[in-house]
Amino acid sequence: MIVGDYSEDYEVMVPFQALDMVGIAVDAVCPGKCKGDTIRTAIHDFEGDQTYSEKPGHLFRLTAAFGLIEPDSYHGLYLAGGRACEYLRLDDKVLGLVRTFMNDDRPVAAICHGPQILAAAGVLAGRNLTAYPAVAPEIRAVGGTYVAVAPEDTVIDGNLATSPAWPGHPGLLRAFLRRIAPDAVN
Repeated sequence: MIVGDYSEDYEVMVPFQALDMVGIAVDAVCPGKCKGDTIRTAIHDFEGDQTYSEKPGHLFRLTAAFGLIEPDSYHGLYLAGGRACEYLRLDDKVLGLVRTFMNDDRPVAAICHGPQILAAAGVLAGRNLTAYPAVAPEIRAVGGTYVAVAPEDTVIDGNLATSPAWPGHPGLLRAFLRRIAPDAVN
């Protein structure tokens, strides 16, 4: 799971704990930080304004060091959403990791602004996916097809599962688990 400062709180905490609950070991990593370091999360909510509001979230403790991970040791990749994606997509090592998983056809889940990282990695041409609606122009600009769905929905295209926001966790996590641990979900 790739996260960073100001990742969306629910989009880090919920999948991390849900995957752990079903026995999936998750290494949560952030470039430039080590195992045991923390990231600050943000709570994004929809309160009737023209965009979401942002409030301080929790401190989330990283479980591994980004610089030490070996992609071949992992069955899948989870990209949390939130503002962190704006700067994570500028990190060449993050983009390389994303390309590895996508090119190997390994399971990848991305929520909310997570597809910004996929777009920057250049892996969306010909793919159908969803994201927070503000990310739609980036998806289209790199040859992907943005699919507008309700916040609680999930779009699956091969190894890629996406959802526009944290209300989509049930479907997104179910789709991801079906690829990495089929016996863990019906």
